[in-house]
Amino acid sequence: MNETFARRLTGLAGIAAAAALIIEVPLYFIYSGPPPDSNVLARLLLGIFALVFLIVFVTAFRELVKRVNPAYEWVGSMAFATGLVYATVTLVSSGLEAGAVIAADRSIDPTITVSGTYILYGTIGRVLLALFLATVGFGISRTNVLPRWTGRSAYVLAGVNLAFVPSLFFGNDPADFYAANGWGTTASMGAILSYWLLALGVSTYRSATARAGLPAQPR
Repeated sequence: MNETFARRLTGLAGIAAAAALIIEVPLYFIYSGPPPDSNVLARLLLGIFALVFLIVFVTAFRELVKRVNPAYEWVGSMAFATGLVYATVTLVSSGLEAGAVIAADRSIDPTITVSGTYILYGTIGRVLLALFLATVGFGISRTNVLPRWTGRSAYVLAGVNLAFVPSLFFGNDPADFYAANGWGTTASMGAILSYWLLALGVSTYRSATARAGLPAQPR
């Protein structure tokens, strides 16, 4: 995988993950009570696709960092490992919710009923995502692989995620902003991540186009 291809793949995967998340998040706010099964399963399916694209994103990002500056390959590997664990934890959460909805004989709200996902979506997800974002920000700032704003914004989002880590002490009402499964802790963080991924994906893909237009450097 050469650098130009790594940039394009990273960018496209980021855009695809962001698009799935952007469509998914509003589905959580359509119904005030227990949503119909079709709503829950649709948003979970979108989330699954988003996480698959995120896995492609972190894999390509690791290769991109390695191509740009081999000395920081370890940073790309850490971002890959953290992103993969985050995706795995969230996929497990999605599976638990989907299974509960399919098995129930009535409409349920899995964000309340499936208690096992509270901490997976909330505190655990926030810690993993904070480490992932901080690592991506560090890798970008050290290698200059992307514009400075991408690295700085990653640091800011890492701090925001860390701010939600104590949410496990604040109950399980999804209508509360700062609850373990609250809309601030989960849905809003997903929305912020989606638009950041979109901006990062576009920037990365454009960098590949710009780089392809540069004359070849002598060896």
